[in-house]
Amino acid sequence: MEIFPLPGSPAPAPALMTSVAYGLLAGTAFGAIADGMMIPLEFPDKRAALLGAFLNRFAIGLLIPLVHLGVAGWLLGLGLGVLLSLPDAIITKAFAPIVSVGAVGGAIIGWLASHVVVGM
Repeated sequence: MEIFPLPGSPAPAPALMTSVAYGLLAGTAFGAIADGMMIPLEFPDKRAALLGAFLNRFAIGLLIPLVHLGVAGWLLGLGLGVLLSLPDAIITKAFAPIVSVGAVGGAIIGWLASHVVVGM
C-alpha cells in the first residue's frame, strides 16, 4: 500500500471492519432474523427451537468472513450456509425452509463480507 499515491491513481476502497467484527454483527443479525421468522410457529419446546435456530444462524454469520478459500464471497457463503444448515434440516425433516434460508442468508453474508471486510 502506498502512503502517498501517485496523482490520478485510484484510491483503494477502505475496509469498513475486521472479519471478527463483521462476523459477530452478521451472525447476530442473521440469528435474530431467523428467530423472528420462527416466532409465529408452534414447537413442543419453543425456547429450545429458537435458541437452536439462533445459534445455527449465528455460526453461519460468524464463520463466513473468517474462512478464506479463494472463491467468490457469495459462493463461499452459499456453501457454508447449506453445509451448516443440513444437520438441523436432517433432524427436523424440514429441508426446504431450513436449507433455503441458510443458503440465501449465507450468500448475502458472503457477498457483503467481500465488500466490507479487511482481507476478504
